[in-house]
Amino acid sequence: MKVFKGRVVAPGTVSAKAVVSHEGLNTLASFQKALQFGDKNATCGDQNNQDLYGKQMAGKALCLPQTIGSTTGGLVLYCACSMHRQPACMLFSKPIDSLAAAGAVLSSVWLDDVTMPVIDSLGEDFLAYVKDGMTVTVKDDGTVEVE
Repeated sequence: MKVFKGRVVAPGTVSAKAVVSHEGLNTLASFQKALQFGDKNATCGDQNNQDLYGKQMAGKALCLPQTIGSTTGGLVLYCACSMHRQPACMLFSKPIDSLAAAGAVLSSVWLDDVTMPVIDSLGEDFLAYVKDGMTVTVKDDGTVEVE
């Protein structure tokens, strides 16, 4: 097991299987099927992201460097949470961008029945270490354990 420490963007504790992207996540392209076509598994629809394309994101520890794409990113994350199609957590190796942070924070504040902990600034070592299927545990203080 290896332990990483990051900054808490949205609080919570969770343990889930990792799904890893070494590329930026285009939130709109990735979650479009989940939001528009009822895909409850939130299968990644972004064919430009070879790490995630076709993989389930709902209920997984989504490990990534950053989000990319349109200004709808925060709203897309909020909508995924409100529809219960969100990742179990989002773990960023880099500092989170303001749009993704807005979606995460608004979800944690406005949605009573949804938890999606978000931790950023975990570092490049985190993304180099974590692999698909590893168990990731997020703690309230921003500690992330990967086994």
